Amino acid sequence: QVQLVESGGGLVQAGGSLRLSCAASGRTFSSNAMAWFRQAPGKERESVAAINWSGGRTYYADSVKGRFTISRDNARNTLYLQMNSLKPEDTAVYYCAADRDRYYSGSMFHLENKYDYWGQGTQVTVSS
Repeated sequence: QVQLVESGGGLVQAGGSLRLSCAASGRTFSSNAMAWFRQAPGKERESVAAINWSGGRTYYADSVKGRFTISRDNARNTLYLQMNSLKPEDTAVYYCAADRDRYYSGSMFHLENKYDYWGQGTQVTVSS
C-alpha cells in the first residue's frame, strides 16, 4: 500500500523558515514526478512546486518563486520543500503528491489532476 507522509510543518513567524519532508513507502518514486500543493482556509487547493522524475525540471508558483525550493532524495524515497522568507499568506495545509506514471516527460507535472497519490497534509502557520 502506497503511503505519503508529510512532516515538518508548524508555527513560524513571518520571515522564518521551515523544511517540509514527504516520506514515501509502498513503492519507489524515483522515476515519478512529485509535487507540493497547499490549501488555505476557504480556498481551493493550489500547486506550490513540482519536480519531474529526474529532478532536472522544476515548477514553482509565482507566489513562492525565489523563496521555496523543491528537491528529492531518491535513495531515501523522500521529497522536500525548503520554505524561506515565509509570509502570513503562506499559511495553509501542505500536501505531498506523487504521479503514478513513470518517466513522464511532459510539461503538465504541476497540475493537480496529474497526481494519483496524496499525503494527509501538514499544517503550516505563519504569524505576522
